[in-house]
Amino acid sequence: MFYRVSASLLTTAPNLEVIGTESTGEVEFVLLNHDNEVWVGVGSDHTDRKAETTGVTLSKQLCPKPMAPELWALADVEPHWDALILRSCAESGGQRTLYQEGNVSAVRHPRDLIRLYQNRDRQGFVGGMAMFCGTFGVIGGIRWADKFSIEMEDPVLRRRMTHSYQLRPLPIEG
Repeated sequence: MFYRVSASLLTTAPNLEVIGTESTGEVEFVLLNHDNEVWVGVGSDHTDRKAETTGVTLSKQLCPKPMAPELWALADVEPHWDALILRSCAESGGQRTLYQEGNVSAVRHPRDLIRLYQNRDRQGFVGGMAMFCGTFGVIGGIRWADKFSIEMEDPVLRRRMTHSYQLRPLPIEG
């Protein structure tokens, strides 16, 4: 499934406001097309879980989509793509716990996702577009976190791409 959201939701901000405490993050690799070159990043498809019971598209549109400010060229990691690891941690009440961890091979390959998207949309995956690419299960169940951290590790080139964001829940009134 491809859910479109407003480009204005993409952010590298370290502090985010969300409606109430019913939203959660989930680590994903992100593809970006810049000048017809594909870049890879790490992001969180932060989603309002209460609104998700009404509609997935709505729930995804209600939350910012944070990502790390760093990108890697897909061409640099594609030869060892299956070695990349995604990880997230949730922090609440000062306690940090591992929330997700897994290999990118658990999700469709970037070239497959781009091809699938191009088959659905005549415009295709053109310059200026970003695509969050799916995730895997959480450890200990889906839950609110005051702070959420995401990471993509490249053990072959010995580097990590990271981002953390603090959540401020806005009151639900009316």
